[in-house]
Amino acid sequence: MTQDVEMKEVPAPSNSVSSTSPSTLHNLKEIASLLETAAYTREVRRIVRAVRLTMVLRRKLKVSVISAFLNFALTPGSEVHSRLSSFLPKDDEQDMDVDTATSATQVPAKHALPELEMYSYFLVLIFLIDQKKYNEAKACASASIARIKNLNRRTIDVLASRLYFYYSLSYELTGDLAEIRGNLLNLHRIATLRHDELGQETLLNLLLRNYLHYNLYDQAEKLRSKAPRFEAHSNQQFCRYLFYLGKIRTIQLEYTDAKESLLQAARKAPIAALGFRIQCNKWAIIVRLLLGEIPERTVFMQKGMEKALRPYFELTNAVRIGDLELFKNIAEKFSDVFNADRTHNLIVRLRHNVIRTGLRNISISYSRISLVDVAKKLRLDSPNPVADAESIVAKAIRDGAIDATLDHANGWMVSKETGDIYSTNEPQAAFDTRIAFCLNLHNDAVRALRFPPNSHKEKESAEKRRERQQQEQELAKHIAEEDDDEF
Repeated sequence: MTQDVEMKEVPAPSNSVSSTSPSTLHNLKEIASLLETAAYTREVRRIVRAVRLTMVLRRKLKVSVISAFLNFALTPGSEVHSRLSSFLPKDDEQDMDVDTATSATQVPAKHALPELEMYSYFLVLIFLIDQKKYNEAKACASASIARIKNLNRRTIDVLASRLYFYYSLSYELTGDLAEIRGNLLNLHRIATLRHDELGQETLLNLLLRNYLHYNLYDQAEKLRSKAPRFEAHSNQQFCRYLFYLGKIRTIQLEYTDAKESLLQAARKAPIAALGFRIQCNKWAIIVRLLLGEIPERTVFMQKGMEKALRPYFELTNAVRIGDLELFKNIAEKFSDVFNADRTHNLIVRLRHNVIRTGLRNISISYSRISLVDVAKKLRLDSPNPVADAESIVAKAIRDGAIDATLDHANGWMVSKETGDIYSTNEPQAAFDTRIAFCLNLHNDAVRALRFPPNSHKEKESAEKRRERQQQEQELAKHIAEEDDDEF
């Protein structure tokens, strides 16, 4: 019976709060000690590690755990402690009291460092956003930003950049993103004056996102062109910058630069950032279609992206075939998806590419065809399709899209015979493009090499050089004499 009683008593404490909270709270206390060490030693890498560990614990956060951590990290009854406690919901009040009492008896309250204070703001803010309490998150984020303006410490830069991000996110989730644009510009100016490069990166991306959210592409380009440039410190922020730059270049009809930026952002993005990589690929597909390229099938078959890229796969197929009717049907069928992705205006531009592709297929298939048949095959639905077909053919001939002549009198399009492509300069141009890419890649790799400094090496004097050369000559003479002896 004693064994049965003991077996019953063992699983008894398996309460949801008591089993999970101590481990999470213990991890948060270790993160707090890591932040204290980083503040005293001024090691920013420890702050980065603390933020990374917090993201791992993000799903395990509860009101009782955060309240106990605030009592541990901050002075109970202080202004910061009472403010942050007011943002937390009160539905787990009983569990919160139990955990608060245990934490207060275990560890006495410490003097709050600025790093611990900002970390407490950060912890409460991500919890409120995860719980979808956006109004409380806005108030918490605004309070943290007001406090950051009075702190000029390099150990806070990493936490400040995260708070900037969630500050903008909380206002975006409530639809009030335009309200903080002036404040973001002010924060960017403060970060520039403090030489906070990570903060400048984050705030520049937030401002670009703010402008692009309201389709203010001209203002976004003016800000981007005048913002200070420096080496990227965060890969995530650099990827976001490339994505926004690609969107701006696409709207400005600079498709080549937009393609490079979007593809680079998709390649550099972390594997876990699936949603970001999907958005990059969507815009890159549209840009490549506008350039007259057809993306490979493997682009649409990437792991985890098949369903999201399905509308763009069907759109690409319509452009490749050159069927204007099919293109219209797909644009109408997936209009909600394209509007949500904000690519509908770009897809309208693709109509001209579809017509040109269909015209190129016609010129290859027929040596001579009437403009009436061209209008029928292109399925032009204009009031005067023959005149439109004639203007389309004339423009395609002028741009070099097709190799043909236009017989206006008879109403014909006469295609020229397709010769051997290897007798033209196209292979040479293709090889030149590939060679230039390889050379640029090699030059970038050489510039990225790091060599040890040579300042510790003493310069060889003339006397030492003569002595070394004399020793080398004697050694060479001795080796030669040994070789002669062997023969």
